[in-house]
Amino acid sequence: MLAIALAVTARFTSAADEKEEGFKVIFDGKSLDGWKVGQNADTFKLQNGEIVAHGQTAHLFYVGDPQPFKNFELRVDVMTEPNSNGGIYFHTKYQEKSWPKYGFEAQVNNSHSDWKRTGSLYDVVNVKETYVKDNEWYTETIIVQDKNVKIKINDKTVVDYTEPADQKAGEQFTRKLDEGTFALQGHDPKSVIHYKNIRVKRLD
Repeated sequence: MLAIALAVTARFTSAADEKEEGFKVIFDGKSLDGWKVGQNADTFKLQNGEIVAHGQTAHLFYVGDPQPFKNFELRVDVMTEPNSNGGIYFHTKYQEKSWPKYGFEAQVNNSHSDWKRTGSLYDVVNVKETYVKDNEWYTETIIVQDKNVKIKINDKTVVDYTEPADQKAGEQFTRKLDEGTFALQGHDPKSVIHYKNIRVKRLD
């Protein structure tokens, strides 16, 4: 029986390892090394192995790798508290204050007054449906391959967007596929968002 149990355990462990093969952990719950926030730095706290965003508007940028991310798969485990708003930015770059001008935001919002729900490619492809609940962990996955963006909530693809060939960058917010880094959003003092287990894999 012990041999069978060990064999089953080994099989599941192998499957889990295979699923995450090639991913680099960029937040392991132990420190905020490699991350940088400008204005309102107190919004982000390291608690119980999580990054908790709660406070004035602020953005926490990943600065731990000098090589920009162009094509990649990013996975973030997220939990929202009721009536909270947040976001995961990509193709962005460090900014001292205000809403990030560069890149895109993958929305984090299950019950906030903003109707654009979790998984939206904010103001590009907006999702009205709510696929996950507050106070429950889920995985938000962003996959960028050349001109295509997919956003998954757990295993469900909720956005599949291909950028038009003639797409031009906006002036206030670029929202044009390029390259850059990632950022986590602290939206407002009433919002509480938990982020953990952040890992990324570069794609060819």
